[in-house]
Amino acid sequence: MTIGYARVSTREQNLDMQLEALQGAGAETIYQDKLTGKNTNRPEFQKMLKGLRRGDLVIVWKLDRLGRSLLDLLRLLEDWEKEGIKFRCLTQPIETETPMGRLILSILGAVAEMERSLIAERAEAGRKRAKELGVKFGPKMKLSSHQIEHLRELKDRGDSPKAIALVLGVSESTVFRALRRMKV
Repeated sequence: MTIGYARVSTREQNLDMQLEALQGAGAETIYQDKLTGKNTNRPEFQKMLKGLRRGDLVIVWKLDRLGRSLLDLLRLLEDWEKEGIKFRCLTQPIETETPMGRLILSILGAVAEMERSLIAERAEAGRKRAKELGVKFGPKMKLSSHQIEHLRELKDRGDSPKAIALVLGVSESTVFRALRRMKV
């Protein structure tokens, strides 16, 4: 069965051009969503996924109609390939039915892998530089310096973390975190 999927990001946008192209390409059933590609809870997309069977062909007008992340798209297409589901993009030379289409998908996979590595390298370099500059990571302290001093006094006189939390108007976990930071 040939199945089409069409998506626009907002309710104001029009699906007509995509629907016409999908029908022209032989789509017997077309699922349509009017939601952003970042939204993973796209009802018609989920319905389409549940109905796919070995031998089906999924066609889209543009690759980004399936989603925004290249990595997610490649995972989806890899899953479909394992399940015997074919894919074709009408405006880009990407399809799983031809050697050229599979080559392009492989190249895109390599590019996505490189992109992930570069992002990780840049993030690590940024974290390292921030630490060198004295930036503290993690959640900000919820207690003021006055409250921390009060916490220290209450702890020194033997109050329990639960009692301290009640006095300071914070959760016990905030008290425990502050005590760990104070190394008390």
